[in-house]
Amino acid sequence: MSVAYDATAASAATTPSIEEAPLAADRTDRPAARLADEVVDHRFKALPPDAEGLTVGALAAERRDLFTGGFTTPVLALSAESLDHNLTLMESYAERHGLAFAPHGKTSMSPQLFDRQLEHGAWGITAAVPHQARVYRAYGVRRIFLANELVDAAALRWLAGELDRDPEFRFLCYVDSVRGVELMDEALRAAGASRPVDVVVELGAGEGARTGVRSEAQCAAVADAVAATGTLRLVGVAGYEGEVPDASAERVREWLRRLVALAVAFDRAGRFAASGAADDAIVISAGGSAWFDAVAEVFAEIPDLSGPVLKLLRSGAYVSHDDGHYRHLTPFNRVPGEGALQPAFRLWAQVVSRPSAEQAFLNAGKRDAAYDLDLPQAQVVRSGRDGTVRPATGITVSGLSDQHTWLRTEPGVELEVGDWIGMGLSHPCTSFDKWQLIPLVAADGTVTDYIRTFF
Repeated sequence: MSVAYDATAASAATTPSIEEAPLAADRTDRPAARLADEVVDHRFKALPPDAEGLTVGALAAERRDLFTGGFTTPVLALSAESLDHNLTLMESYAERHGLAFAPHGKTSMSPQLFDRQLEHGAWGITAAVPHQARVYRAYGVRRIFLANELVDAAALRWLAGELDRDPEFRFLCYVDSVRGVELMDEALRAAGASRPVDVVVELGAGEGARTGVRSEAQCAAVADAVAATGTLRLVGVAGYEGEVPDASAERVREWLRRLVALAVAFDRAGRFAASGAADDAIVISAGGSAWFDAVAEVFAEIPDLSGPVLKLLRSGAYVSHDDGHYRHLTPFNRVPGEGALQPAFRLWAQVVSRPSAEQAFLNAGKRDAAYDLDLPQAQVVRSGRDGTVRPATGITVSGLSDQHTWLRTEPGVELEVGDWIGMGLSHPCTSFDKWQLIPLVAADGTVTDYIRTFF
């Protein structure tokens, strides 16, 4: 049994070895490479105290063991093998279904992982708010899809400057109201923008859903407002099927077909403007991590339009996947022949209290573990005495405090203070945001790199 990731050892034969797979630190021509020069200190949870003053690159070169190399608990680890597997699987999925791919970067907010996704064929990276887009640009991302309406005047001034500074920078964002269009136009004019901002009308996923225009007639009004500006250019339509009320496969497909029909109607009415970009196309975009099989199915039905179509999928949680929410919802469960994602995170914490035979407490809590959708799952126990690893049979996470995990143990379970518990986590988005520097760990426990995040 593997010390760190026994559940993923089987994938090693079909994914590159750690020696073969390129690491972020080896990409010296990428802006993310400079992250290796950051100094290790008290800012980063769980890193070895005796590494203080080393650069991240120097610490990675030492290839320390996660369990014996001086790391303190709790410590979050990202499986190198599972990460490689997931990146490769989604690349092949997008290619197989004729989809462009702009994974949502909010899941990880890691420039190193953006690089890996782009290397695996991603068209660009999706953002939700201006801060995320600024991080992307700071680390060289050339195509950004902002899945939100951008009405912040300060952010629009920054965007106008970025577009002027870099002719190769491609940016798209939602519009979902006439008022939003007016605010964007005012801010871009005030900023002296010389390049129009490409926008897509967001079709809401139904009454009571999140954002987006609720009816086709209102979509047309928003499109008319865009056409009346000189600062915006309508290049497509988009939305998020994950917000369809009472979502089911049938209801999601119904909404996706509405989205495609809207694109067809807009195209016939001559509403789409050529962007002038080298990859100019009519953009039709959707795709969270729960229904991308429905997106692939319906987007395959898109008829010929007046120009090429960019069928843009935006799923992002696949990078690390999870042991809870998405593990049950992933489309690969519905279509097993497409493959299977692998949970890549494991949070290690130590038993710090064993007050009774039915109860134990770990030194990780809400500050360390994702808990917004599901509690962590106890998976393995690593003995604090001899380092042997066994399944966490009879051990259940029953709750989280700020800095403690509550464990319920069945009669006869052997567990003592000092033992390490490896836990699977739910919801990748709220796992990455709790850790600024995450060890990338091979199946044998060797830390091969450190993944920097910016939340």
